[in-house]
Amino acid sequence: MNDEIKQNIKEKSTWLRGLYMLLFMIFYGVAEVIIFTVVVFQFVLSLLTRKTNERLLTLGQSLSTYQYQVLIFLTFNSEEHPYPFGAWPAGKPTTATTKTATKKKATTKKIAKEEPKEENGKS
Repeated sequence: MNDEIKQNIKEKSTWLRGLYMLLFMIFYGVAEVIIFTVVVFQFVLSLLTRKTNERLLTLGQSLSTYQYQVLIFLTFNSEEHPYPFGAWPAGKPTTATTKTATKKKATTKKIAKEEPKEENGKS
């Protein structure tokens, strides 16, 4: 095995992130069950009264935002830990949640723009 690969496998921070990822996958599943319950309850309430419960709307929004934050973390688009290691989301997702992803995209675009210049210089 390559020395670099061996070093990467021994990296404690990668294994710690893996542990966090496993934990957040469990939290995601719990949130999914709660959201399903909210969806069913809101539908039945709407069916019977033609109204929705404002508190459940707020809960549904914050749970959806939480799941978004978890997925952004799990897909390595953010290094910020969602709740319970970070703040509980209040409202819709913000661009601050995807700050890391935005920086990565900007860097990738910059590199992509520079590469054709190098190829033209070589020709």
